[in-house]
Parts: sequence; C-alpha cells; structure tokens
Amino acid sequence: MRIPSIPGFDQQALEKYFKNTGWLLIARVGSMVVKFIINSVLLSRYLSTAEFGILNYPMAIVTFTMAIAALGLDGFITRELLNHPERKDTLLGTAFWLRLTAGVLTLPLVYTAYMLLALAKPLETPFSYILIVAFTSVIQSVNIIDSFFQSKVQGKNIMYVQVSGNIISALIKLLFIILKLPLIWFVYSLLLDALILAIGYIVLYKKSNNHIRNWKYDARITGYLLKHSWPLAFSAILVTIYMKIDQVMIPMYEKASELGIYTTAASLSENWYFIPVAIVTSVFPAIMHARKTDIDRYYKRLQNMYDLMVILSVTIALVMSLGSNLIYHLLYKPAYWPAAPVLAVHVWAGVFVFLGSASGQYLIAEGYFKLSMLRTGVGAIVNIVLNLFFIPAYGIIGAAYATLIAYAVATFFILFIPKTRQQGLMMFKSLFLISLFQKIIKR
Repeated sequence: MRIPSIPGFDQQALEKYFKNTGWLLIARVGSMVVKFIINSVLLSRYLSTAEFGILNYPMAIVTFTMAIAALGLDGFITRELLNHPERKDTLLGTAFWLRLTAGVLTLPLVYTAYMLLALAKPLETPFSYILIVAFTSVIQSVNIIDSFFQSKVQGKNIMYVQVSGNIISALIKLLFIILKLPLIWFVYSLLLDALILAIGYIVLYKKSNNHIRNWKYDARITGYLLKHSWPLAFSAILVTIYMKIDQVMIPMYEKASELGIYTTAASLSENWYFIPVAIVTSVFPAIMHARKTDIDRYYKRLQNMYDLMVILSVTIALVMSLGSNLIYHLLYKPAYWPAAPVLAVHVWAGVFVFLGSASGQYLIAEGYFKLSMLRTGVGAIVNIVLNLFFIPAYGIIGAAYATLIAYAVATFFILFIPKTRQQGLMMFKSLFLISLFQKIIKR
C-alpha cells in the first residue's frame, strides 16, 4: 500500500517511516478497537453512570502509586543491560525485588491518599475497591522483563504480549457482562489485567530460554540503581499527575456519575495518544543521524515532524469534536450524552500531546532531560490549580478545559527558555500551518 504524499515531505522518507511503524500501528489499533468497544462502550451500557465512575476511580488513584512503585527502573535497566549483558540475572533480579518492595510499600500510601481526598467530600468508591486495584503495583514488578526485551531490540515480542493481554482482558469483561455479574467482579478484573500481562511476560521470557529462578538480588548495586533511576521515577510521577489529576479531582466535587460520564470522553480522546509515540519512535533514529551529519537537515526533519503531528492531531480533533454528538448518540446510552461537549473540548488537548511527544524527542536528542521534567511539572501544577477552580465552577467540562490549557502550557513552555525557544517557534509555525503553506508555495 502506498502512503499518500504530503506537500513538502520526502516521499521516500515517509514510506520508510510508516513501513517501520505500520505493524505496530495496525496491531495496536486492532487491540485498541476491541478494548474500547468492550471496556468503554459495552461496559458503560451495562453499568450505570455512577457504577462506571466508581469502577474507574480506583485506577485513577492507583496510577500514581504504579508510577512510584516502578522507581523509574525500566529505562535505566534497559541501558544497563545494553552495557552489561553478562549481568542480566543480577540486574533483573535486583530491580524485581526493588519494585516488589516498593509496590508493597505503596499500599499504605493508597490509604493515606484516599483519606486525604475524602476530606473534601465523602467518596462514593469504597476503599476496598481501591485496595484491590492497588495490588496492581505489586504484580507489575514482573514487568521489569520488558527492559530485557527492549535491550535486545525485541519490542515486537513485547507488543505481542501487550496486544494479546489487552484482547484477553477485554474478552473476560465481555464474559462478565454476558453473565450479568455485579460491579465487584469488574473491580477484580482490573487487577486481573495486570496479572494476565505479568503471566505473558513470564511465558515470553521462558520461551527465550531464560528463567526468572536464575534472578539474583545484589544489595551492592541497589544504591547504584536507585541513585540513577530516581530522576526517571520523579518524571514518571509528574507525567501521571499531569495526565490523570482531573479524574482524581472530579469525585472531590462531583458525584461518581459525573466521573463515569467524563471517563468516556477522556477515553475517546486519549485513545489516539499512541500514534505520536509510535511515529516518533520510528522517526527518531533518522533525526539523530541528521543531527550528527547535517544540522540543516536535522532542523528540517524536526519541522517536518511537527507539521505531520499537527496534520494528524488537528484532523482527529476536528472529526471528533464536530461529530461528538453523533458519536455519543450512536455508541452510548442517553445518560452519557452530556459528555459530548466534554469530548469536543478534551480532544483538542491531543494537538498538544502530539506536538509534545515530538518536541520531547528534541529535548532528549539535545540532552535537556531536566528541562523535559520541568515542563511536565509546570503542566501538572497548572492542571491542579485550574481544576481546583474550574471543576467547582463548571463541572466536568471545566476539567476538560483545565486539561486543554495545561497541555498547551506544558508543550509551549520551552518558549520561555532561550536555548529551546527556536523549537517553540517552529511548533507555532506548524500549529498555525505557516510551515505547511511555505512548503506548498515552494513546490
């Protein structure tokens, strides 16, 4: 299949990049569609808006403890395995026990967070539901296996596990719906999702002629790992706050049913966020090569990437926002229809997510890791502050506006830093289609 040409872009480069990401996109789109139909559409039709909100709230809270329990080790262990493959069992074993211990230690933290959140308003989600899902952080300690396959450049194998896990998890929820099981079964299914994925990782690791029984804990490298991974852990926590704080804060001011309604809009909007990650991951090697060999081509490729991100994200946002009412009337029961205007706002945050993913690769290429963390932190603070004012005043659509503004501020924060201001201006040229029109004119 030939990729359609885009004015100003190198057709051969586009063909190459999209062929590299094609298998990943197709597989993820397929699993995303199955997961969305069952987890969002069918499940929301089966549960009331209040039950759907209660079901989604535990994962909103536990997402934060999952980021803490991961300790930022995944990426760092991948690098260490690349440099010291002979220390595989010691590195994986030590990282596993560190993550397992951290997962257990986050359980009291979940209780503390629940109590603090309940100070504003009694929460409709029972703590027992949140505690059940909180054990996800413990089970995910096995996911350190992902780092091993990443170090072997075998991300395709991990993709098979993740896609298969998503489909199996979705089908189990479909079975629960058919059997008309009560809400608690679906709460346990959230924990089961993590267990299925963990089993998949273990099976895959064993098939590659490796055994987790060979893993060894080495106290001597514990400090070394934690010393170098904490910035990654802190960054992951900031990203989680930045991306999920709206769903944590809504039940502080609104009923659980409002969270249930809002979650459908957020899901429809965020389902597209894997696209920039897949594309940027494929294009990044070419960008890095240009940086070393031809600086002008390096900046040209960055501009092209920003243009492509705008074209894709704006197209998605236009279709989703203009068709939001139709989407809700076709997919959801009337109780969820008030989420249509929320989707029409929330989906535009994707434009800044796409641009942020692209510019994030520039920051990595230039070694501006602290700046990357700083802009995420700024976005998180803006999101929290705006939600404090917008949710009580405007309800769930206020949360959508807070998300949109926070994402825009975070993405274009690099404008305020002299050494990255040029990239901010390049993104502005793409956002307002100036760069694209220049390419068309030159043609």
